Amino acid sequence: MTTAEDAARAGLIKVGGRPPLMTYVAEVWRRRQFVYSMARFKIESENQQNSLGMFWVVLKPLLNALVYGAVFGFLIGDEGRPEHFVEFLIIGVFVFEFFAQSWTSGGKAITSNAALLQSLAFPRMALPLAAVTQRFLQFLPTVAIMMVFLVISGGLGSVEVQWLLIVPLFALYFLFNCGLALVTARLSVHWRDLNNFLPFLTRFFFYTTGIFFSIEKRFAEHPTLVKITDAQPVHEFLSIARGILLQGPDYHVDNRYWLFATAWSLGLFAFGVWFFWRAEERYGRVD
Repeated sequence: MTTAEDAARAGLIKVGGRPPLMTYVAEVWRRRQFVYSMARFKIESENQQNSLGMFWVVLKPLLNALVYGAVFGFLIGDEGRPEHFVEFLIIGVFVFEFFAQSWTSGGKAITSNAALLQSLAFPRMALPLAAVTQRFLQFLPTVAIMMVFLVISGGLGSVEVQWLLIVPLFALYFLFNCGLALVTARLSVHWRDLNNFLPFLTRFFFYTTGIFFSIEKRFAEHPTLVKITDAQPVHEFLSIARGILLQGPDYHVDNRYWLFATAWSLGLFAFGVWFFWRAEERYGRVD
C-alpha cells in the first residue's frame, strides 16, 4: 500500500487537492459566512482609506452619470436620446458599475491573494465569490439611492408591484457576475496579462451596451445589429431594469429578455463553478 492510499484510508486529503465537484460545492457553501465576512472586511478596509468612507460607493456612480450625461447628452443629440434621459442614464451607470467592478475584482481574486492561498486550506472558489459579494453589498445602497431619485424625478412606473421584479432581476445579475468572475479568475491564473486587458474589455461593454443612448432608437435602421445586441446579457439586464422602473413608450419589459437573462445567469454560473473547480489544484502554486 502506498503512502497516498494509507492517508486516504485515514481520511486525510492532499492540501490543495481537488475533491469531487459536489463535495467541493458543499465545502464552499459551508464557508458562506467566510465569504460574507471577507466581503465585509474588504469594504471596511477600502472605506478606511477614504475620508468620505462609504459615501464614495454612491458618489462615484453619481459623478460618472453627471460626466457622461453632460458630455454624451450633447454629443448624441435627440437621435439616440430616449425620454426620461437622466433617469435612463442613472439606471445604466449604476447597474453597469456593479458588472464592471465585479468582473475586474473577481478576475483578480486569485492572483492578488497568493499569500493567503499558500497559507490556508479552503476552497479557492470562496475568493472570487467574496469579491463579487463585496461589490453586490456596495451595489445595494446605490439601488436605494437610485430608487429615491426616480421617485423624486417622477420616472418610476405607475404599477408599484412591478417594481418588486428588480429583486429576482438583481439576483440573476449577481449569479451572472459570479459566473463571469469564476471563469475570469481561472483564466487569469493561466494568463496573467488578462488582468491588464479587463479595463479595456469593460470599457468596450460600456460603449456598446447602451448606457447613455438607446440602441433601439440609434440603430433603428439596422435591425440586424439590434438583434445582435438583444443577445448581449448586460444589455438585457439594463433593458429589463429600465422597463421595470421607467414609464413611457420607450420602456417595456420584454419577456424574451427575462428568458435570455435567466439562461445566461444560470448557464454561466454553472459553467463557471465547473470550470473553476477543474483547476483547483493549480491555485496558489508557486511553480
